[in-house]
Amino acid sequence: MPLSTRSAVPAAVLIAALALPPLGLNAAIAQEQRAAPHADRAKPGSEQAETAPGKADASPARAELSSLPPDVTTRHSLVLPGRTLAFTATAGSIRLYNGKGEPQADIAITAYKLNGADARTRPVTFLFNGGPGASSAWLQLGAAGPWRLPIGNSVVASSPPVLQANAETWLDFTDLVFIDPVGTGYSRFAASGDEVRKQFYSVDGDISAIALAIRRWLEKNDRLTSPKYIAGESYGGIRGPRVVRNLQTKQGIGVNGLILVSPALDFRDLSGSSLLQYAARLPSLAAVARQQKGKVTRADLADVESYARSEFITDLIKGEADKEATTRLADRVAALTGIDKTVSRRLAGRFDTREFQREFDRDRGRVTGRFDGARLGLDPFPDSSGAHFGDPSADSLIAPLTSAAVDLTRNTLNWKPDGSYELLNGSVAEQWDFGRGRQPLESTTQLREILSVDPSLQVLVTGGLFDLAVPYYGTQMILDQLPPTLADKRVKYIVYPGGHMFYADDTARRSLHDEVKAMMK
Repeated sequence: MPLSTRSAVPAAVLIAALALPPLGLNAAIAQEQRAAPHADRAKPGSEQAETAPGKADASPARAELSSLPPDVTTRHSLVLPGRTLAFTATAGSIRLYNGKGEPQADIAITAYKLNGADARTRPVTFLFNGGPGASSAWLQLGAAGPWRLPIGNSVVASSPPVLQANAETWLDFTDLVFIDPVGTGYSRFAASGDEVRKQFYSVDGDISAIALAIRRWLEKNDRLTSPKYIAGESYGGIRGPRVVRNLQTKQGIGVNGLILVSPALDFRDLSGSSLLQYAARLPSLAAVARQQKGKVTRADLADVESYARSEFITDLIKGEADKEATTRLADRVAALTGIDKTVSRRLAGRFDTREFQREFDRDRGRVTGRFDGARLGLDPFPDSSGAHFGDPSADSLIAPLTSAAVDLTRNTLNWKPDGSYELLNGSVAEQWDFGRGRQPLESTTQLREILSVDPSLQVLVTGGLFDLAVPYYGTQMILDQLPPTLADKRVKYIVYPGGHMFYADDTARRSLHDEVKAMMK
């Protein structure tokens, strides 16, 4: 989960911070290996709840910063339609060090391993969400984990945070390792000072930390020979290809496949200065309008996609100086989106996401969601000339998802960290260094590189029709630029009738399960 509105750096979830150097990986790895008694806390065994003793840090200040308890392993049996899954869960953390051997951060990990499987041939998938500042609970409890929380349109903030068995869990065909980057979930710094925050709250530092945590987990659990997959959602689209590239070239770890869920791949196309943003967004706006009249599939939007890449672009490039082209464009956009023609002409047919959210059903005092434009909510200030509203498709999920994640960790997995669980930590985004400059943030470069260096690598990309945060057609436009020599038969794109978290829908979640399973075969 999340991305923002007009700027290339999503507000509330994506905000720039300060620059910093990349991690000293080789020294860090060496230091972790020397510090193995402290870092390798997980020692799975046969008891119902096992704990591995941790080695206390000599510094009281550091001990206070890194107060995560030792790993805990528990055994479970899940009865699902047509099968029963017996598996082992380990909740704990991996400690990362800098080049001087000093503790830097404890990365919280939740891992699920099927009992009785051959580790040499059993796939293992590492999953993370986005933000920056989002924990992995969205993918774990929404799509892939053994338990899930219903997060459909009927969920409100006060909905019971009660988990249920997930019939579509990916544990059917792969072991699962959910990663919470520092500042999310229970992950935290093990050192104080601005430098360590600058290190981890940056594009390069974040990628290095995630890749190193993956390597450490593989080493700790003797899984270096297992087939390996990476899955990322939202800002995970930036992380995913870059993490795979880091693993391939700096960690010595090959990856078999990459799964991207509603990925942000190129911030240049989300920028307020990019004309392409309007073409990328238009099919999703039309999808929101059409679904009000009945079920919509991508096939129903073929005419809008065709217009977006042809006459729309032609009239858009002519600019507002061409009044005839501007009026023609504005009127066509009004007809496709259901926005009042007068409003569309005033905005020259160029709708910012937030403007569309408010104008779509303004007469009834309702706004659309950003992560799911098909979900409508009440405008708290319908009488205001300015827009002052949250996201009806996401805000209501924060309370039940947070409570469910805490309850799962503490009471089912029996791991009891102190401090608060951070489902979506805004302070991470506020301090993040997005590397602004001559090279705007994107991961399409790394996507090309990982496909070129490994001809067997498979990539599955998914998205939602009603996602206004990362419009599905914008992703299509990016993927269409990949050379056929890289993409043919190796990059697959599927769009579901849903929002950013399209897996909230039962049919979409089942399809995603089956697509990932087929990929791993």
